[in-house]
Amino acid sequence: MNKILNIVKDRTLTYEQKVLSLARAAEDTLDVLNISKDIQEYRDEGIICDLYEGHAPYRPRYIVPDYEKFMKQGSVFLGLKPPTDIWEAVNNLLILFRHVPSISSFPVYIGNLDLLLEPFITDEKEAFHAIKLFLTNIDRTITDSFCHANIGPLETRAGRIILKVERELQTAIPNITLKYGEATSDCFAIDAINTALITAKPSFANHKMFSEELGKKYAIASCYNGLYIGGGSYTLSRLNLAALAMKATTKEAFIEVVLPNAIERMVNYMDERVKFIVEESGFFQSNFLVKEGLISQDRFTGMFGMFGLAECVNHFINSEKQQHRFGYGKEANELGYDIMGKMEEVVSAHRNIYCEISHGKYLLHAQVGIDTDLGISPGCRIPIGEEPEIHAHLVQSAKFHKFFPSGIGDVFNFDSTVKNNPEYILDIIKGSFNEGLRYFSLYSTDCDVIRITGYLVKKSDMEKLNAGQVVLQDTVALGLGSVKNQRILERKVR
Repeated sequence: MNKILNIVKDRTLTYEQKVLSLARAAEDTLDVLNISKDIQEYRDEGIICDLYEGHAPYRPRYIVPDYEKFMKQGSVFLGLKPPTDIWEAVNNLLILFRHVPSISSFPVYIGNLDLLLEPFITDEKEAFHAIKLFLTNIDRTITDSFCHANIGPLETRAGRIILKVERELQTAIPNITLKYGEATSDCFAIDAINTALITAKPSFANHKMFSEELGKKYAIASCYNGLYIGGGSYTLSRLNLAALAMKATTKEAFIEVVLPNAIERMVNYMDERVKFIVEESGFFQSNFLVKEGLISQDRFTGMFGMFGLAECVNHFINSEKQQHRFGYGKEANELGYDIMGKMEEVVSAHRNIYCEISHGKYLLHAQVGIDTDLGISPGCRIPIGEEPEIHAHLVQSAKFHKFFPSGIGDVFNFDSTVKNNPEYILDIIKGSFNEGLRYFSLYSTDCDVIRITGYLVKKSDMEKLNAGQVVLQDTVALGLGSVKNQRILERKVR
């Protein structure tokens, strides 16, 4: 009861944040999952982490509705007819967003916005006004930075307007990804880069890579998660490779014995969560998104997350000399690659009957980290403070991106002078995507909005929260914790 009372008395939380926190606390009073002793052992040690999904999952973690279908058919449940103009289009979407759940209780995906709104643009001045109000509403009502929109790959009037509005508003929500591919014009890409150098979005997704793996109906949701439109992910648990390394005396024992055993424990834990959602929670039997065909259970998968590869590798390399460590040394990078190869092999061998869209497999995900991670790097990233020059960094990182169809990314902080030469960044993106990089994020040293790991937060909001003031977005607290524990503000300036 002390936890609940502490939430009630917390003066740094808004009313809405208190309600959500109290709901999570209530859920965690239950114990409905069949968790074995060895799984619980690794959960207690922080080796297996469920990322606050709760003890009784009653909805999938990530839900990715088919918004194009919604725009064409409207919604019987919500009493909405298909829109006929830009005002009805943005109004209908805002109403639907209010009813799309997720682990955060806010929508983690709000559509390929430019494609959704383009058919309704007849007057660009009117469309700009409507879209500006639309994006302002999203920032003020979806108060969680894991809300994510997509644009591209084609240049559209709506896409141009969205970028212009974001440069004016400079808000943290929604996060945005440009699906960048051969069909994306250089002019549109430069416009996106100029926007990102002001407000840390959009990021760039390798459209060719994602569409070849997930099909044309894919979305980038939450941080940088590649998922199937009309579906989503039941769950995302993560494996702490840095902590797991301590269980092995040699790197050979780690790869051949300790790692496969830990993976088996975690996939069995994920199976329990998926089983409860599908068979017990009633979500897929009762939610109107299913009944109206906006999502379908057979388009859901599960995400097997990992983090701390750099620290795991450096533990076995056992050298303080930078040229030998992960990101630099040949032996270290090859060991990291071998670890990921074994992880892919073992995870891919497991089958879950409810992951039909991914052929029964869980998809690997390079998890971005959480605010309490202390000295452990997200996914496969090189630790902050040890980053090599950008060309070497990108070549090294790209080798690992092929393992993660459900998402991996790197973040680059550019000196503000690069605003005079955005073509330089576009050349970097083109070259890195040709090397196999999946996802590229950037911001500028003078941005107020910055990318924490995969989500966005304003530095000014973190300063307010640190001073004890109430802030609107709940993810500001996560960002502040990451700044303190993960040295986010110390990224190498490019």
